[in-house]
Amino acid sequence: MKQLLTFLMLSIFTLGCSQKTPDVLKTEFSKEALNQKLQNEEGKDVTVQEILNQHKGKVVVIDFWAGWCRDCLKAFPKAIELEKNNPNVDFVFFSLDRSKEGFDRSLEKFSMKEKENYWFSTGWKNDFNNYIELNWIPRYMIIDQKSKIAKYYAITPEDPEIQTTIDQLLK
Repeated sequence: MKQLLTFLMLSIFTLGCSQKTPDVLKTEFSKEALNQKLQNEEGKDVTVQEILNQHKGKVVVIDFWAGWCRDCLKAFPKAIELEKNNPNVDFVFFSLDRSKEGFDRSLEKFSMKEKENYWFSTGWKNDFNNYIELNWIPRYMIIDQKSKIAKYYAITPEDPEIQTTIDQLLK
């Protein structure tokens, strides 16, 4: 009986803490989401809109991660493989590290300095993350050449829909 109760409690806890696919898979960003500010590595504020404008005409994969996130770190080898297999795609990294110092440490520790990195200085709860219903990391989004959302929700770089979406956009 004790084992059954333990199993049930663990099951409930696991289900309660796992990612839930959003009910609506959005295809574009709200004005508020696009106006959300992040910081680049130098500490300069930049909006999501400005980031997307830098990549207009390109397919972009946004990788949400943090140095403290065990699932993110486990996914890194496959994320790096995805990036290497798609040289015509721009990869942008949005960090949810808890502090600027943590962000800087993570970039150094995980050899991310050569990549395009931004940090949510406002924390997890902000207009962008609320709009996309970010409830867990890692998470991956694919943005098309017109800055629309082509793949709204993926939780692993091994999701076959990521590569399928990229291939369709690059045709």
